[in-house]
Amino acid sequence: MPMVGAGISRRAFAMAVTALALRAGDDGWIDLFDGGSSRGWAGNGVWKVSSGALAAVRGPADFFYQGHDKQRLSSGDFELEADLITPPGCQSALWLRASRSAEGSPTGLRICLGRSAAAPHARTGSLESLRYLYKPFITDGKRFRIQVAVRAQTVQVRLNGMMVVSYTGSETSIPSSGTIALSTESADASAQFLRVRARPLPEESSRVVAAPEDDVARHILELGRRNIPMADLHVHLKSGLTAELAIGKSMRDGLEYGIAVNCGAGNAAQNDQEAMQFIESLQGQPCFVAMQAEGREWTQMFTREAAARFDYIFTDSMTWSDNRGKRMRLWMPEEVGTISNVQEFMDTLVDRTVGILEREPIDIYVNPTYLPDQIAAQYEQLWTESRRRRVIQAAVRNRVAIELNTRRSLPSPSFIRMAKAGGAKFTFGTNNAGPEDLARCEYGLRMVDECGLTADDFFVPLESEKAIDRKGAALKG
Repeated sequence: MPMVGAGISRRAFAMAVTALALRAGDDGWIDLFDGGSSRGWAGNGVWKVSSGALAAVRGPADFFYQGHDKQRLSSGDFELEADLITPPGCQSALWLRASRSAEGSPTGLRICLGRSAAAPHARTGSLESLRYLYKPFITDGKRFRIQVAVRAQTVQVRLNGMMVVSYTGSETSIPSSGTIALSTESADASAQFLRVRARPLPEESSRVVAAPEDDVARHILELGRRNIPMADLHVHLKSGLTAELAIGKSMRDGLEYGIAVNCGAGNAAQNDQEAMQFIESLQGQPCFVAMQAEGREWTQMFTREAAARFDYIFTDSMTWSDNRGKRMRLWMPEEVGTISNVQEFMDTLVDRTVGILEREPIDIYVNPTYLPDQIAAQYEQLWTESRRRRVIQAAVRNRVAIELNTRRSLPSPSFIRMAKAGGAKFTFGTNNAGPEDLARCEYGLRMVDECGLTADDFFVPLESEKAIDRKGAALKG
């Protein structure tokens, strides 16, 4: 081994020693919790070890790692691994590169464990203020493992081995140094830490460079911090867009995806088996899995049991039959044909839309208020106040959220304002045709500001009873 000062820098010497140790079988992990005491930790509140678990018994409480290996982990690249249990109602956090504020609480990179009073929609694994998860990937009361790697300005979070966050920020968003800390907002539901360990990582020669922060990226960060759910719940794997490519874009953009399969006559899934195959194809992916119900026949093509496996169900009113039995897909001009009586057409569209909202077990009304090309230019005139009111009241009455659709810029701002005043909930959705038009919910983001929407105006899947549980009898079987 060459000596320091003989043509090798101290950093290179340290890296060589680390590499030699790894080859010798020392994996470099440092146990921060010995399973029997809180030695090496200090903070406020009361923390105790019981049955091999470290948890707060009086809170709010914060615990900072102060052990003899603190300096080794305080700067540079490292990874942390913890086994823990989050009880129901848990409001705890894991902090990395943490500093103690004047009040004694941690500041730094905060990873949610359970829920957070500051971010009530966020779920375990969220990198608070930077990247949020809205789908629960962890079961309360069940042991799981969280792994976090910090490499310069890149933070990656895994839950039970599944990557759920990969964020690269600037030097202003990622602290350069600090210790590890634990916190809980309520000792009644503190996370129970069964193992906590960390290890320094050799400095990598190549670094991931943060994507340029444009106005949309900054808008996403801003609205996420205002607790607006940053989730695109209408994404399709079409035209070469794979799940892996979609998830990569989801993590880069800071929008959790709901990936949907079209279910109905002539679509990708036409029976329970095909629907289940789609669900299984997304196992292990950090996304919601959705059913897009197509046509009015779908309720007789799928069983309640199969539909209930999806995280949520959505549909639109773009496929229906008129009073003469003519079936139309409104986005196909040749099927719509000449609209000789526009008012009759609109009244029928509203009747069909209200019927869908009343009878079908759907959670979201997508492509809302869509009009065929033949009459689309008359949108504001044809969507009269009375027609809007009927649709909005049906959506609210049946707890169906209304999509803010970026592909079609629907519904109009005037409709959104009226829906908000009527108590409607909203979601973001793209409805992409492939990878090229998978946008960043720009229309919805703009409508939040233009129409004064708040976190209370949004629907998040799995936070409340699903429509299939309320109206499952509408399906066969």
